[in-house]
Amino acid sequence: ISISLSMDAFVVSICKGLTINKNYKNALIISLYFGLFQAFMPIIGYLLGSKINGIQSFDHYVIFILLLIIGLNMIIESNNKDSFDDKLDIKTMIALALATSIDALAVGITFAFLKVKIVSSILIIGIITFSFSFVGVLIGNKFSNKFNKNAKILGGVLLILMGIKILLEHIT
Repeated sequence: ISISLSMDAFVVSICKGLTINKNYKNALIISLYFGLFQAFMPIIGYLLGSKINGIQSFDHYVIFILLLIIGLNMIIESNNKDSFDDKLDIKTMIALALATSIDALAVGITFAFLKVKIVSSILIIGIITFSFSFVGVLIGNKFSNKFNKNAKILGGVLLILMGIKILLEHIT
């Protein structure tokens, strides 16, 4: 479950790595956002338990809209002469972390029904997501040198495609 939950964060980390200068501090910040959100969303889901029985009916729309907006913003900003953006503003990072962790909220609801030990589960989810995200940023950094000016466009297109994939998986 931890690995499957971390895959969205991994892909978004690669996209973010494409658009920032190589900097381990930035990779750490991005990984912390994703790891913490992936760990805390199941707690929220667990606490809500059976009180909200319909999150799966709309989560894919929220994820799609967030990834579409962020992806389009990256494509629009690609016209900027500076192809790298070291800024990790709170608004963007929270939106990305939220978009990649909404499915973890649904998992938390399932954990409540199954009476799973939540503390060990969230620790594993958070650590795995943190690790995958850190590696994703580094992979994105490595490829950003090859793509140079097109890195933001590529990252934006990947985010939009991931949003479309998630939307289509839930609609069909």
